[in-house]
Amino acid sequence: IEEITCCFQQEPIKELKLYKIASELLQTERAYVTRLHLLDQVFCTKLTEEAGKGTFPVEVVKGIFSNVGSIHTFHSQFLLPGLETRMSQWDSTPRIGDILAQLAPFLRMYAEYVKNFDNAMDLLKQWMERSAQFNAIIQDIQSQEACGNLTLQHHMLEPVQRVPRYEMLLKDYLKKLPEDDPDRSQAEKSLNIISMAATHSNTAIRKMENLKKLMEIYEMLGGEEDIVNPSNELIKEGQILKLAARNTSSMEIYLILFNNMLLYCVPKFSLVGQRFTVRTRVGVEGMKVLETSNDDYPHTFQVSGKERTLELQASSEQDKEDWIKAFQKTIEIFQQKNETFKSASKEVVDEVSVSRKSNLELGKRAPRWIRDNEVTMCMKCKEPFNPLTRRRHHCRACGYVVCYKCSDYKASLRYDGNKLNKVCKDCYFILTGRMDAEEPVSGKKRGILEIEAAQVSGNSVLCGFLQHSTDRTKPCQRVWCVIPQHDALVLYLYGAPQDVKAQCTIPLLGYQVEDVQRSLDHPPTSFRLRQSKSVHYFTADTEEVKLRWLGVICKAVIGEMPECQTPDDGDLANGCHEGVPDGS
Repeated sequence: IEEITCCFQQEPIKELKLYKIASELLQTERAYVTRLHLLDQVFCTKLTEEAGKGTFPVEVVKGIFSNVGSIHTFHSQFLLPGLETRMSQWDSTPRIGDILAQLAPFLRMYAEYVKNFDNAMDLLKQWMERSAQFNAIIQDIQSQEACGNLTLQHHMLEPVQRVPRYEMLLKDYLKKLPEDDPDRSQAEKSLNIISMAATHSNTAIRKMENLKKLMEIYEMLGGEEDIVNPSNELIKEGQILKLAARNTSSMEIYLILFNNMLLYCVPKFSLVGQRFTVRTRVGVEGMKVLETSNDDYPHTFQVSGKERTLELQASSEQDKEDWIKAFQKTIEIFQQKNETFKSASKEVVDEVSVSRKSNLELGKRAPRWIRDNEVTMCMKCKEPFNPLTRRRHHCRACGYVVCYKCSDYKASLRYDGNKLNKVCKDCYFILTGRMDAEEPVSGKKRGILEIEAAQVSGNSVLCGFLQHSTDRTKPCQRVWCVIPQHDALVLYLYGAPQDVKAQCTIPLLGYQVEDVQRSLDHPPTSFRLRQSKSVHYFTADTEEVKLRWLGVICKAVIGEMPECQTPDDGDLANGCHEGVPDGS
């Protein structure tokens, strides 16, 4: 009887805890939407207005704030209203898992913001130093009460921190949720989706914390050492004794170990906190660490590199072990990355469309040339073509359209009787068997726009030519538009079907779709997308093509995944799925 009574007493307690978690989610969501409004409608809007006067490039503002407008729209118009409605109906529907499961997939839009975060911080720092007006606007907004005495950088970190916050609350919710509760399956489903998104955010947070620590060390070294670089990762730092090589004396030094170098520092006089001077930099490449024994000096070990060998004395046996482990792990990781880099360099010089450019066939048969009108930019360096300073050239080995800088090489081609022909840089190194010493293969990540048009068009919900403009008073530009299957809520705009980089992307979620009234400037096949101050005008070739695009976009703007449009043979000529633009 006591056990049964206890169970009945625990049920209301569990329900109360679930309600508290759901209430906390709602309260924090309201505060978060307020911060997003500050970023999108205050900081971004004010800077965009000033950029419109020509004070600084509008592209700088777009590069800093990325897709924060879409994130603000999603939370203010979808997630927050959904949570408020559910909490008002909690007595009859005590659950949140179903709402999060429905809306969690849209947290994928955070990937773009997180990927751009490092670049945004660099741009912000650069233009606050470069433009007095840019800096004045930010300082003015930061002084307002709505900012809470916090910097723009701090507020921009909030979207990065928000997804891990969802993950933490949802895990707590699942712990309190009974195993047989009908909301458990939906809550677990949403947790899986949110956890994947949180991984990217946690990585960005760690990078931000590392960058903050690098700034502290930079100031501690008096600004004399150029160490503030995202590629530098702080491993360990601290005071230690260095034993002299010629006698038995010792001196106190400060060691700073990074993933790629060791800084051996000595104290210097300062009236404003502890300061050090770098005596020597020792590269991790070729570095060795050895445990040594010294009767007069316990807890010693030796670090030897190409630049310097140091015999060091730790404060205790545990301190010595910690330093040795830090050095060994850093050396091991560095060597692993170096070996991976070397093996990759031996295999290929670049991942150059394997289906088009087989190393075995290269130069043995004439390639199919990409047509000039199929690209608007160099297919190697991605710089836009123009008729005066950057004209189109064809690589005689692979058929790519490249600029003069990327085609300033010659190699003998078997299909042309081993005569010397103009080839691109990649083909030159493959055909001659040489390695490019200036630009070795690296693991550089592609930007959000660096996706080939042909690649996404072949797996798209809809693709085709449309006329596009962002200003009703200016003439439209013919662009190749693609809504990829893997990113069905985003519209990619390319200059041509074979371009290797998009001109821009439009996150469709939250946009309003409107029919444009018939006029001299806009025929009846026109429509526009509007969100806040962002307006995009489009014109299709026919009414049928317009309706097909509207059918897909109208679903995407409300968060529904549009179905792939499978055209009939006759539709290909009308601009809907005009075929994978690979020349076939």
